[in-house]
Amino acid sequence: MIDFAIKGKNVITPNGLGPAVVLIKNGQIADVRSELPTGFSDNVIDIQDNVLMAGVIDPHVHINEPGRTDWEGFDTATRAALAGGLTTLVDMPLNSSPVTTTVAAFEQKLAATRGQLHTNCGFWGGVVPGNANDIEPLIDKGVLGFKAFLTHSGIDDFPNVTEADLRQAMPIIARYNLPLLVHCELSTNELLATGDVRSYQNYLLSRPKAWEDNAIALMIRLCEEYNCRTHIVHLSSANSIQPIAKAKQHGLPLTVETAQHYLFFDAESIPDGQTQFKCAPPIRERANNDRLWQALGAGIIDFVATDHSPAPPDLKHMQNGDFLKAWGGIASLQLALPVLWTAARQRGFSVTDIANWLSEKPAQLAGLAATKGKIAAGYDADLVVWNPNQSFIVTEDAIFHRHKMTPYLHQPLYGVVEQTYLAGTCVFGAGSFLKEQMGSIVLNQL
Repeated sequence: MIDFAIKGKNVITPNGLGPAVVLIKNGQIADVRSELPTGFSDNVIDIQDNVLMAGVIDPHVHINEPGRTDWEGFDTATRAALAGGLTTLVDMPLNSSPVTTTVAAFEQKLAATRGQLHTNCGFWGGVVPGNANDIEPLIDKGVLGFKAFLTHSGIDDFPNVTEADLRQAMPIIARYNLPLLVHCELSTNELLATGDVRSYQNYLLSRPKAWEDNAIALMIRLCEEYNCRTHIVHLSSANSIQPIAKAKQHGLPLTVETAQHYLFFDAESIPDGQTQFKCAPPIRERANNDRLWQALGAGIIDFVATDHSPAPPDLKHMQNGDFLKAWGGIASLQLALPVLWTAARQRGFSVTDIANWLSEKPAQLAGLAATKGKIAAGYDADLVVWNPNQSFIVTEDAIFHRHKMTPYLHQPLYGVVEQTYLAGTCVFGAGSFLKEQMGSIVLNQL
């Protein structure tokens, strides 16, 4: 017996976009058909012209709990996620305190989720100098992979690794076929910005493309040497697109994400003193970001993730607009879908592209491709219903992040989330939370 069915004219399945009926039983998709089974008429939800796609998966989120819950916590982050159609998050090993670089710290992280998970959540472990012996125990506990920085992370208790550290860690991670996610900037001691601290162009000069390009070149070499799944997070330098494409052509296990803010904004339009736009690597010039779009469309960049990295307003130095002192991170979790769709539709991309970039490909990175990221029989019924033609303006009262400060405030966006389903239960609909604490912890299946 089927629990219920969702029918609509615009359902995204592995076969593309079209009319379909999705049959749901015990929290999973039982079948996808062209029409309702004979005699089945009860519990049918007709979404009409709205789009039905697999729930958004964001594998790059800083939830910051325990230890910095005043920045963001599981309760606020996962509520915001549901409102944005995100059904699975993967939490970064920083900026929580303690950072997730040991089993003891991971156990504290898991304990902090109790009674607070409104959507599914997995976890990356961290690679830092000296913790190579912690990698296998963290894998045994269920982390989905690992994250490392090649430059200062902004948090002193999560120091950056060197090439020597990576040479210790990568063979271990490769043995388990888990991904290593890398923040690719190799900084220099050269003082690159000496001008007005309120100037965005001055901040842009302080983190040049060469930092990214040199770091990515290093990771490509190590990826080839160790055959370790290597994932470049938040690519912003278009100069690295060609070497990435070449590495992929050679069959290296290399994947790449960019972030919504690199595709939506450009350096020319960021006003001085508006530190809500500060992130690292920085938002670059329009011509650079046009090339990111081209690489995304060509599949050289695999998908898009928010890098949701919120902080209290005082740490963003909004009062004085100091780009060099402000925390580098953009709050955007809830807006992942409409921000990307608004920019993509202007460039002729389709809703099936959105499903690929926000659902299917992120599921592959996190090792969830057999159960999440597609509307197909046997997959979890984590779903989002959204209206791609309806627009709205981002207001503070509609944001569920702990802090409302975001560069998207007052932006007109397309793509209204109508319903979010978690394991076949409608948990968010018509702007309201219908069921809470329905999220599950996601661990690796090794």
